[in-house]
Amino acid sequence: MDDVITLISRTFTKDDYGIDTATEKERDVFAKVESITRAEFFDGGRNGLNPEFKFIVFAGDYSGEVVVSYKSKRYSIYRSYQTSGSDYIELYAERKGGTNG
Repeated sequence: MDDVITLISRTFTKDDYGIDTATEKERDVFAKVESITRAEFFDGGRNGLNPEFKFIVFAGDYSGEVVVSYKSKRYSIYRSYQTSGSDYIELYAERKGGTNG
C-alpha cells in the first residue's frame, strides 16, 4: 500500500429537541489509490454518480464507512467490492457537491 487515506464513520444522536446530530470518527489506513476505469466512469455517470477514485484497503481495516478523505478532499463511497479469497476490498468513491458525504 502506497498511500494513507482517512476513513470517516458517522453516528447520529438526537438532541433535546429531537434533531439528529452527526458525530464523525476518523481513522487513517493504508491504501492503494487507483484511477477509475473508463467503464466505471461511464456506468456511474449513467446512474447519476461522479466516480473519481478506487481505494484498495485491507478488508480488516474497513468497517462500512461511507466517507473517505484523501489529499484534504472528502469523497463518498458508493460501492465496495471484495473478490473471493482476497484479503483486500475495493472502495469506489465519488466527489459530491455540497457537504461531500
